[in-house]
Amino acid sequence: MAGEEYSNIDEYIRRFPENIRVILQKLREVILEAAPGAEETIRYGIPTFKLKGNLVHFGGYKSHVGFYPAPSAIEAFRKDLLPYKTSKGAIKFPLDRPTPYDLVKRMVEFRVKEVLREE
Repeated sequence: MAGEEYSNIDEYIRRFPENIRVILQKLREVILEAAPGAEETIRYGIPTFKLKGNLVHFGGYKSHVGFYPAPSAIEAFRKDLLPYKTSKGAIKFPLDRPTPYDLVKRMVEFRVKEVLREE
């Protein structure tokens, strides 16, 4: 899937096998619920949600789903993220374990507050 161009998130999600599509669609719903008014787009080749700039991103891969909530959110939720591989700006949720949608929701809510504070 890498390197392909997508014009919108629906098109991006449609390209994945069913098991990954279900997770990606649920992530999309959780993000939109936690960030009402966020704009959906494709940036860096992956689904992106903007609210006064980049809010969060996600992407599908063969063995995991990547979630990119910004380094500040990863630091703020460091203890909750111990079971997952993380880097400065990314989290890998493996496909062979349940996706922590509640954690994603809390991280998006954190990012919304953070972005709105920056005004």
